[in-house]
Amino acid sequence: MSLFDEQHRRNRERVAPLPARMRPRTLDEFVGQRHFIGEGKLLRRTLQADRLASMLFYGPPGTGKTSLARLIAELTKAHFVEVNAAAIGVKEIRDILAQARQRLEMEGRRTVLFVDELHRFNKAQQDVLLGDVEDGIVILIGATTENPFFAVNSPLVSRSQIFQFEPLSIDDIQSLVRRAASDVECGLGRWRVTLTEEAVAHLAVTCDGDARRALAALEIAVLSQGDGQPRAEGVTVDLPVVEESIQRKAIQYDAAGDAHYDAISAMIKSIRGSDPDAAVYWIARMLEAGEDPRFIARRIVIAASEDIGNADPIGLVVAQAAADATNMVGVPECQLILAQAAIYLACAPKSNASANAIWEASKDVREGRTIPVPKHLKATGYGGAKRLGAGEGYLYPHDAEAGIVKQEYLGVAKTYYVPTQRGAEKRLGEYLAWVRRSLDEAGAAGKKQESTSFEGAERQDPPATKAPRDPGGADR
Repeated sequence: MSLFDEQHRRNRERVAPLPARMRPRTLDEFVGQRHFIGEGKLLRRTLQADRLASMLFYGPPGTGKTSLARLIAELTKAHFVEVNAAAIGVKEIRDILAQARQRLEMEGRRTVLFVDELHRFNKAQQDVLLGDVEDGIVILIGATTENPFFAVNSPLVSRSQIFQFEPLSIDDIQSLVRRAASDVECGLGRWRVTLTEEAVAHLAVTCDGDARRALAALEIAVLSQGDGQPRAEGVTVDLPVVEESIQRKAIQYDAAGDAHYDAISAMIKSIRGSDPDAAVYWIARMLEAGEDPRFIARRIVIAASEDIGNADPIGLVVAQAAADATNMVGVPECQLILAQAAIYLACAPKSNASANAIWEASKDVREGRTIPVPKHLKATGYGGAKRLGAGEGYLYPHDAEAGIVKQEYLGVAKTYYVPTQRGAEKRLGEYLAWVRRSLDEAGAAGKKQESTSFEGAERQDPPATKAPRDPGGADR
């Protein structure tokens, strides 16, 4: 590097924001992601051996993707090229690849191509990379905040090692903040910063694992005091100062990406797992991040049938009422309604028997021989149906004293619905068992059921005609 280039680099670093100046210069300075960059882990061993292969860095902003790529640039013997996918097109990509081929032929030196925001490349741009990546002309390092299995072409994914970056821990952020405050060369050490523990803790929590956001807030907190120049008495950064500097907590949430699906999945599984506290937290997180409350309401309605079912039939009524009310009142009041419905469902007895029944029946419809409607069950209200024998031999259950008669309704022996022993469904199961037992005892098809009653019922009415028991009662 010439003296001019070195001076140019120093000038650029001098005006760069604190997060850029504090990028790690060695692997030991790199914070977080110990699951793959820690001592003895895969990526660290790969870098130390200089045996790079194409890789994809996937994770939320501010977790070190670009910083690690630039560390690799310092460590590798290969030529390093960095581009941002939002700033270049196919022509520029082809030029870079042509230079990489020439470099390999003339110098025997491979090229590492780092593409930041890889998900911004369209399919055509990604396809341009594929051949040279496969042939080893370039080693691709792509950084993306979106799931690579959706945002990156499958051939590129299959030729790359995926490293998933996690949000930095509170301890990691606190370490970075303290280092930046004391670093004289690249950080804010010249300002003689005094950090209170409350200020450090607030930055670490509010940035939500995003180191860039924490460091940017720290720089504002320091430079906004006085005239922006170092003072002999130093600068104190306490809780009120950082609260003004970072303002509102950043919530990492992509309404069309993984965060959207992960949060709603967590809410549904919390309801299914009878944890109302967790269910309410995930609802709050989605609403605070700007999620459409109608989407949450729809999923609550589905959960009411899929996971509660007939163990507490009122759950579906509550969920549907919540969905209607959410659509009517909107935000922010709908958060009360969604929380009420989710808590009710989480506290309700659980059954997926109805869901299993329809899934099994649907599978038989798709894969098995289609069962014709038995003649005695066919409709008789359209022209000529009776003359073709429709409805002939049908027995009207209400003519029997017990309200049941023995006759075929499907034509084959099949059991789809298996009630659980939980909540109101336990009583449904007892009634169903009584029906089957009574019909077996009735004998041949067509014989009316003699006077009988459901065993254990307080009166002659079959229990299915009764209202479900109080969900807050003993059946819970």
